[in-house]
Amino acid sequence: MCGIAGFVSRDRSMNVGRDLIADMCAAIRHRGPDDTGIWAEGNVGLGMTRLSIIDLEGGHQPIHNEDKTVWIVFNGEIYNYPELRASLLKRGHVFYTSSDTETIVHLYEEYGRECVSHLRGMFAFAIWDKKRDELFMARDRLGIKPLYYYLDEGRLIFGSEIKSILRCGISSEVHYPSLVDYFFFGYVPDPDSMFEGVSKLPPGHSLVYSGGKAETRQYWDVKYEAGEPGTEEFYVDRLLEILDEAVRIHLISDVPLGAFLSGGIDSSVVAALMSRHMKEPVKTFSIGFKSQKFNELPYARMVAERYHTEHHEEIVEPDARAVIEDLVRQFDEPFADSSAIPTYYVSRMARKHVKVVLTGDGGDELFGGYTHYLTSPITRHTSWIPEVIKKGLFLNMSRVLPEWSPGINTLRHISCSESERFVKKYSRGMSLLHNEIFSEELREKAGSTDPSPALLRHLDKVRGRDPVTKLQYLDTKMYLPSDILTKVDRMSMMVSLEARVPILDHRLVEFAATIPPELKVRGMDTKYIFKKAAERLLPKEVIHRPKQGFAVPINEWIKGEWAGMSEDLLLGQRALSRNNFNPKFLGRIMNEHRWGRRDHSHIIWTLMVLELWFREMIDGEQGKARAASYADR
Repeated sequence: MCGIAGFVSRDRSMNVGRDLIADMCAAIRHRGPDDTGIWAEGNVGLGMTRLSIIDLEGGHQPIHNEDKTVWIVFNGEIYNYPELRASLLKRGHVFYTSSDTETIVHLYEEYGRECVSHLRGMFAFAIWDKKRDELFMARDRLGIKPLYYYLDEGRLIFGSEIKSILRCGISSEVHYPSLVDYFFFGYVPDPDSMFEGVSKLPPGHSLVYSGGKAETRQYWDVKYEAGEPGTEEFYVDRLLEILDEAVRIHLISDVPLGAFLSGGIDSSVVAALMSRHMKEPVKTFSIGFKSQKFNELPYARMVAERYHTEHHEEIVEPDARAVIEDLVRQFDEPFADSSAIPTYYVSRMARKHVKVVLTGDGGDELFGGYTHYLTSPITRHTSWIPEVIKKGLFLNMSRVLPEWSPGINTLRHISCSESERFVKKYSRGMSLLHNEIFSEELREKAGSTDPSPALLRHLDKVRGRDPVTKLQYLDTKMYLPSDILTKVDRMSMMVSLEARVPILDHRLVEFAATIPPELKVRGMDTKYIFKKAAERLLPKEVIHRPKQGFAVPINEWIKGEWAGMSEDLLLGQRALSRNNFNPKFLGRIMNEHRWGRRDHSHIIWTLMVLELWFREMIDGEQGKARAASYADR
């Protein structure tokens, strides 16, 4: 695990200095404090910061092939590298390390750009091929590991985090269409970022940069195709078999490892399976907040006691202001998922004991665990109404009623098509008001304030599928990589902790896509088949209870210790001078929230993070540092 960075100039006469690459690596030192490696030759420079997990002594990067014509920097873990290495040795390849990184180099020599199809694990890497005079980059299938790049007419710059790229003097211009997406989703979906010209390489994609041009290609996508018909028992058996193997191979490590244990089904199943394969007790980690409404610690203890884990837990009271500012710096882009706060605290606690943890992320997306997979009673009872009547009658009625009218949301829901309902769900209901939220100036800069294109481009790929499958695909392509996995990567890497996600082993993902949707969501029961599998491993009290998640008390904080700060970040002169949002809209939600008429804490939090991002990354030292190019320093 590490952070990677690099710079390739189209101008072959340019000399990419080691100092530049060293500065890029310094920006992401937290991702790999154990080692730093740099290779620079002519117009190309590669760098890495390493968190040593496998081959502690010999895995120094960048790593090369036998004649030093292929160089790689790599972030991640390849769990099938022992088998790949053995096969490559038989084919005559010569290794000088025992690392999984070198396996990718020789795999590239053997299979070229198709090497990615042989890898099982999480990865983001860049390979410089001197003979071809081209850069080859790839990101893992689900987007567990991040990879950003900046491209202009003369250069390609890449890094594990945007802050590394910004060290090269990139302009701090805001990409305003991304600001719109951020407001609705709480994150910026790939391939865009909040910075003009900086892109994310999407999950399951590779990129080739040659002759000053970049070409991306999708090498993998999840396909929801029915497998051989099977009984419920068959799917439970096969699910547990594949998941058990995934957990086992995710335990490859030369350093201590443990598991996050939230008390939910997913992390509990992972901890249970880990206990089968580890000689010593599994180290498990849980946290809670003093002001937390729902406390899942008792369920975590129940699992810890059943499997005799070495359990660690903490009750914390966050330093609210410091936490927000730290998160803004770490994410580089505005990121509104408040569960990043507990993820940071549990990562910090775990790092005192281990260097690697396994998490339970991915189970909801694979097996239908979110409540939005349930068909609402309104939808069920109005599905027979023709679309013409829905649009002509109910939508027009909703438009003439004031926003606070009882039943207005029901009328809007009835009038929506299926795609519109999906957009409404993902935008937290704000998609129907997008023309009222933003200022005229921002609408002009962004070109459009409609959030639907980001979703519809994915929905087009699953036309004709059932609603559960469509929502699963949307979650897998958007929410999972841009929110869940981004959160886990940044918060764990913030404290130099490697987080692994065995439920997202691509073989399990591909199997889950063959499970009939009615075995994922049955009636009003979400995650049906996974719960059946979990019954063989966990106490029933852990499985059959309402889904709670980690409810961070944002509402209480905004009304209490954050009251003055939230007012300033939304309605203060500095925030209003940006002229991004309609002041009347901002004033209304703050008043309604302050007087308890509506809970707008999620929107207020989203806007607080955005304004803090502007102050840190655009107005502050980060922005000023980019005013001059690296060459001018």
